[in-house]
Amino acid sequence: MATGHRSPSRTARRLAACALAAASLSIVATAQASALVPDAPARTLPAAVNLSATKIAPTAASNDLDGWIREALGVMGAHGIPGSYEGIHRNVMRESGGDPGAINLWDSNAAAGIPSKGLLQVIDPTFEAYHVDGTSWDIWDPVANIAAACNYAAARYGSMDNVDSAY
Repeated sequence: MATGHRSPSRTARRLAACALAAASLSIVATAQASALVPDAPARTLPAAVNLSATKIAPTAASNDLDGWIREALGVMGAHGIPGSYEGIHRNVMRESGGDPGAINLWDSNAAAGIPSKGLLQVIDPTFEAYHVDGTSWDIWDPVANIAAACNYAAARYGSMDNVDSAY
């Protein structure tokens, strides 16, 4: 959008996800989430909130972790960013369980107003600083999230392959 505003449906979905997390509700309802915003693309709806057992399940069509990792590796290769499928997959599973809509609303980053988001739990300032050309500027985009996180990990640790805990 030229105005820089999010579409009402995207904003409504994000606010709904935050409200559910704040209330510590447990929702596993792709059908319910789709009923709330039936015309919206599933990948922009945060699919999970890492707050106890609070979850909004992703749709099956939006879950292509293998494809996202492989696409990110292609972008990373074009930019000389090191990392392997295994290193990325291991860290994705530890950070988000493979859920591209994961958001952490309880740690020190969240308390500072910058929650960790996406497959590799990246905060907005890190995503912006380590964004990789050729990927979306949407932190929720799985390929952009992976590429930015791996770019950061390469700068800080030499490669995502060297990361074995929260980073």
